[in-house]
Amino acid sequence: MKKKIGVFDSGLGGLSVLKELRKILPNEDYLYYEDSIHVPYGEKSDEELLRLTSNIVDYLLEQDCKIIVIACNTATTSCMKALREKYPNTIFVGTVPAIKVAYDHYYKSTIILSTPYTTKSTRVQELMHDYKRPDQKLLLVSGENLASLIEDGNMNEVHNVLVRILSSYQGKVDSLVLGCTHYSLIKNEIHKVLPGVALLDGCVGISQEVKRQLESHSLLSDSQEKGSLRIVNTKNDSLILRSYEILDSDI
Repeated sequence: MKKKIGVFDSGLGGLSVLKELRKILPNEDYLYYEDSIHVPYGEKSDEELLRLTSNIVDYLLEQDCKIIVIACNTATTSCMKALREKYPNTIFVGTVPAIKVAYDHYYKSTIILSTPYTTKSTRVQELMHDYKRPDQKLLLVSGENLASLIEDGNMNEVHNVLVRILSSYQGKVDSLVLGCTHYSLIKNEIHKVLPGVALLDGCVGISQEVKRQLESHSLLSDSQEKGSLRIVNTKNDSLILRSYEILDSDI
């Protein structure tokens, strides 16, 4: 049986990462695990997150995954180090807010929109310290319950939250870091509130890192055929169908 690339998130958000992975590595087989019953991760404790993510890793390894992509900023920030220690023979690639992208592109005023957990995390503070120019403003904004609303498909309420938390920045910022993979699914909605603002995510960088890791461990598929995709959702089958629709859409 061909080994797979395992990807997981607290729900639909990681589909943005999966979509880029399938562009850069189309011949690989994928297993995407959506832990929708436990969304949002951004409101859970470190202990609970480690328990949830460990269960997912156990499942993905049982399904013969050769590398595991944590397509969730919160889970990466909270659990990556502990998971690497717990599973020393497993290759992990994580997700962090694309603050370095704002730095590299010389944006002058950047909102970092992320979950409540990620907003308060030490890792984000480290990134802000390492990738901030003297003339650059970095503004941390909590996305509150946006991940849950996106998961539920409640776009009216998503719009209301975005208006409330972002409208005061209209004309004052030139970029916004999508600090939760769920937020990559609402780029159009964000642009309605902040038109013209550059939206920055790390999906391409994550995909390139996965490819580098597979190459360095001699694990790249040698198949010439398009790889398979299987999606598992802990909540219900309707979200699996919605996932395929999202992958086929322009996100």
